[in-house]
Amino acid sequence: METLHRTIRLLYTGRSQRAERFRYGLVVFDTLTIAYFIVSVSWQQTALLTAVDTALGVVILADLVARFWISEDRRTECLKLYTIADLLVVASLLLAPVFTDDLAFLRILRALRLIHSYHLIRDLRRESRFFRLHEDAVLAGVHLFVFIFVMASLVFVVAFGDDAGPGAYVDALYFTVSTLTTTGFGDITLTTSGGKLLSVFIMVVGVALFVQLARAIFQPSKVRYKCPECGLNRHDPDAIHCKHCGEPLKIETEGIGSG
Repeated sequence: METLHRTIRLLYTGRSQRAERFRYGLVVFDTLTIAYFIVSVSWQQTALLTAVDTALGVVILADLVARFWISEDRRTECLKLYTIADLLVVASLLLAPVFTDDLAFLRILRALRLIHSYHLIRDLRRESRFFRLHEDAVLAGVHLFVFIFVMASLVFVVAFGDDAGPGAYVDALYFTVSTLTTTGFGDITLTTSGGKLLSVFIMVVGVALFVQLARAIFQPSKVRYKCPECGLNRHDPDAIHCKHCGEPLKIETEGIGSG
């Protein structure tokens, strides 16, 4: 058992080529499952889709169990947002055969798989220097992306019903984007009190996310690197000294003439 524990830990945290391939495989799997849940939210449930959902639930659960097993702080691991979201997603996938008559709330839970994007960000921060240079813009884009599709899934279930097709999901996405941009064409509206409150929430939060994304794109990029002296963790990509305390920095660069 100790050997298995060590092997799994090395796969998730090691620096070998095998470990890197394994983690990139996880990134691909996570990306594909996120795309699948976005696309399949409007599909009618069939025996084949139920089998696919169950298989995905088992794989995601196995990944969660492995991460929990090798974690040095399991309490913190359990309280992480993406861990809670993935537990809810797993529950929605494995309970789908039981709730065959009403999958509306399960579809909302599956949209929470998008929150796992933040876990992908952590992996990319470790693996990609390009990502570290543009992290603010990417993170702001992920905030907006997650918000749009979680809200679109919620609008789809609330306004169009569980039996609506792909066209209704496009309408839900259209309503979400037009609302959060405050364009307000008015051709699709939510008339109930709950729907109106949801529209207000989308507008208020959406505008804040758009501002965050614009600021991240147009402001000068910074690199995350913790100063060993004062702890400042945001610096210019070519900085050789900390602007706060003057401590020499050793930020990784690609060198003159690269790229």
